[in-house]
Amino acid sequence: MLLAFRSVGLWFSDAIVWPLVLVTAGGALIWRQSMGGGTPAAPETATSPAPTGKPGPAVVDPTPARATTRGIEVSRTGLGIALVIGAGFIFLQATGSLSAARDVLVATLVVAIVLGVILAPWILRLVRNLGAERAERIRSQERAEMAAHLHDSVLQTLALMQKNSDDPRVVATLARRQERELRTWLSGSPSAVGGERLLRAALERAAADVEEDHGVPVEVIVVGELRLDESGEAIVAAAREAMNNAAKFGGAAPVNVYAEATESQLQVFVSDRGPGFDVSTVPGDRRGVRESIIGRMERHGGHAEIRSRPGEGTEIELTLPLGEARS
Repeated sequence: MLLAFRSVGLWFSDAIVWPLVLVTAGGALIWRQSMGGGTPAAPETATSPAPTGKPGPAVVDPTPARATTRGIEVSRTGLGIALVIGAGFIFLQATGSLSAARDVLVATLVVAIVLGVILAPWILRLVRNLGAERAERIRSQERAEMAAHLHDSVLQTLALMQKNSDDPRVVATLARRQERELRTWLSGSPSAVGGERLLRAALERAAADVEEDHGVPVEVIVVGELRLDESGEAIVAAAREAMNNAAKFGGAAPVNVYAEATESQLQVFVSDRGPGFDVSTVPGDRRGVRESIIGRMERHGGHAEIRSRPGEGTEIELTLPLGEARS
């Protein structure tokens, strides 16, 4: 159409026609690939034979076809970019602006080098400070996680050993169990860091341990099921600490645990009908609530809410977003 307009004497000149043709062709290729309208996947032709001695269909291996299709898409995108860049150079050359553009490019490059030399020390210092701050934040989180784990395991066991100091058999059993747990945790085995545990089994195991340690019944109800990742293990650990606190300070009242897992979030409620307490009066050096429950949930993208009044029992609500809700 552009060539037809030019042939009848309209204002379309070569300086306009050919750059527009190249830009249109290159832009069409780029937009077609970026919008997912590329060539359909090639037929899956690479196959592997069926198992030896057993009839059956061959197992299809689509990898070569996908690689070929990906290579075609990349080459077409590169061709489109080259056409657009070529159109720009042709337009500048045809209008006599190429030398001016070259002067602007040289001037811009010189200014960038000058500013780079001047600002390089400050930029380097800023990058180093950001790296040091990030490393310190990571170390602080690791220290908090270690402190929370030691509180949940070692300090709890020491308190139980002190409570049962008149029974050497119980003390020895507690010491052996704590030794096994610490060795497992230090070795980084899947049982210590989560692995493929399920929510129901993890909460029931934690409740059984609390019952064994304190002799207080713990009832667990789980609605839905969830395969635990690192954040899931964190909410189980926070729930276990809440069970421990309820068993220790709940006046031997039964502890109720209710967990519900949906597609968007995981919630765990730990409640008791004990004497309750005033949350604002918890000392700052008590890590059970502040670090093992509230701090642990915050470090993994969740939150904890504690509802308690003297004489009215205690309820701890733990909430962890899941899937797209976490982002």
